[in-house]
Amino acid sequence: MKLLKLGVFLSMLLITPVLEAQNTSVSLWEENMEQLSMDEEEKNWEDELEELSNRLQEPVNINVTTKRELEQFPFLTDIQIENILAYVYIHGQMQTIYELQLVKEMDKRTIDLLLPFICVIPVTEKKGFPRLKSLLKYGKQEVLTRLDMPFYTRKGYQKNYLGPSMYHSLRYGYRYGDYLQMGVTAEKDAGEPFFALHNRKGYDYYSIYFLLRNLGRLKTLAVGNYKLSFGQGLAVSTDFRLGKTYSLSTVDNRSSGIRKHSSSDEYNYFQGAAATVEIIPALQISGFYSHRSMDGVVEQGKITSIYKTGLHRTEKEAEKINTFALQLMGGNINYEMNSLKVGVTGIYYFFSHTYQPELRTYAKYNIQGNNFYNAGIDYKYRLKRFTLTGEAAMGKQGYALLNQLKYNILTGYQLSIVHRYYTHDYWAMFARSFGESSTPQNENGWYLAAEAAPFAHWKFFASLDLFSFPWWKYRISKPSQGVDALFQSLYSPQRNLSMYINYRYKRKERDVAGTNGKVILPTYHHRLRYRLTYSPDNLQLRTTVDYNHFHSRGREESQGYQFSQSCSYAFSFPLKLSVQGTYFRTDDYDSRIYASEKGLLYTFYTPSFYGQGFRFSACARYDMNKAFMLLVKFGQTIYQDRETIGSGNDLIQGNKKADLQMQLRIKI
Repeated sequence: MKLLKLGVFLSMLLITPVLEAQNTSVSLWEENMEQLSMDEEEKNWEDELEELSNRLQEPVNINVTTKRELEQFPFLTDIQIENILAYVYIHGQMQTIYELQLVKEMDKRTIDLLLPFICVIPVTEKKGFPRLKSLLKYGKQEVLTRLDMPFYTRKGYQKNYLGPSMYHSLRYGYRYGDYLQMGVTAEKDAGEPFFALHNRKGYDYYSIYFLLRNLGRLKTLAVGNYKLSFGQGLAVSTDFRLGKTYSLSTVDNRSSGIRKHSSSDEYNYFQGAAATVEIIPALQISGFYSHRSMDGVVEQGKITSIYKTGLHRTEKEAEKINTFALQLMGGNINYEMNSLKVGVTGIYYFFSHTYQPELRTYAKYNIQGNNFYNAGIDYKYRLKRFTLTGEAAMGKQGYALLNQLKYNILTGYQLSIVHRYYTHDYWAMFARSFGESSTPQNENGWYLAAEAAPFAHWKFFASLDLFSFPWWKYRISKPSQGVDALFQSLYSPQRNLSMYINYRYKRKERDVAGTNGKVILPTYHHRLRYRLTYSPDNLQLRTTVDYNHFHSRGREESQGYQFSQSCSYAFSFPLKLSVQGTYFRTDDYDSRIYASEKGLLYTFYTPSFYGQGFRFSACARYDMNKAFMLLVKFGQTIYQDRETIGSGNDLIQGNKKADLQMQLRIKI
């Protein structure tokens, strides 16, 4: 065995540096987030991207890693995770990361994806929670500030917006590995006052968090702002789930339990305290409590709407600040032994006023009142190459079911089938799970997916989702059904060269405009994309071509396309430049296109465009030394088919829109 390990080590010294594998891994995450950003619901990826960045800087030591740590990497299957742990247990500590080739079921592509996030460090003795002296001496501190300056004037600044047009945020964070994290985030959106009017304390939004892990039996302690995710998310989950993308690994949901909330998202978090305690190695119990003020409209002592955007630019928006309070409490019991995992989650929450929203017909079954609860039982069981996961949840009314069967045929070959049934009257305020809709309500569907790598350098993915809505939906005035099909072919002949082509077909029903819901017809949406990525040495070139075709019976067809070219280069001195140009042309909003581009740290930017025009962006990052990093981005959009951009308070006179973003990071 020692001779075999030495041979692997010597042979792997000749391969391309690990940095290229890091680019591959980050690209996988970016591709998945880009696909999800094309959904209707906007997503804030700050916490996820920050964790990814921290994991790249502080990789997991494979010799002392745990199952829970490895489960954070979605491209690892359950079999691969167990085989990695078994290899270290049977053969002893790894001497090099390239011993992963000796682990059963580990293929070259998965190893390439995993390499940037792991390391191999010999361990002579088991380390416990670090001492206070080590925390003070070796903890890493980071200050991150951002300033956005628009080179245009929106109509709202003429009389409605109360503050300057600049966006500003300030973040401070302290981190000692996974043991201790704490910090504060402050943000002022564009148009909000600063140290004036309703923001006399400075910023419009503050977030403070404290997270402690692995202190003996106390596995997690969160104080301040935090997030929760248990089971399959049918009872409670404030994480953004991966779900339907061109990768079967994203369908799996591995709950993260208690996490810090350090992003600028002003709605999707809890505020209070949460903790997880290990009773025995196989049993953990979590408890949480939250009390926070929320934005909304209260009329005659009743909450008529909840305001989620966090924008307080006008007097009308400012009147919605902290108009009511929400309290909640709950817990989770999780048992995991060998191939079986069972969990029970419960949450109870109530408002300071009766929740009585004005419900339209399509939302008539949304719950009303003051006191609410959700409870769920989740499970996971693996039998050889079969893995069965699911959850059943209930609320004050209605219930939700989700079950998934996954079969790992061979390395690189997987099949998955997911069934969900969410009753039309199930309501869970903090639930997110797999589905066509953003919340687990009013949906029934079957999802089938397959992934295969039959040839060297090739990978294929295909999925089919058949879903129906038992009750009305927004813009659908009857029960309806639909189809969502995806296919992707990926070819990567070299480590620095890859290309893919994917196709998505979606059929849904929708009210015909102007008929007041009396005429409902199916709509058909075809989306085709080709992307080529080439990264020789310090250069990266990426070409993207999109084509959309949207049509419905009784109306004209519409189509749209875009061509995007990006170029990034890392100089021999600490400077990185990235430029991107996009030309787009669409017939209407239904055929709009999305074009992702390089953004600031911990951000992911995928704007949508419709009409005809150009988009140009340039991003420069300069690392002055290990402590200081400056990032500047300029972007401009020019429309060729209009004289104004936007509407209402956001109206811009002219056909051009340009922004300058600056970000400074200081590490201590």
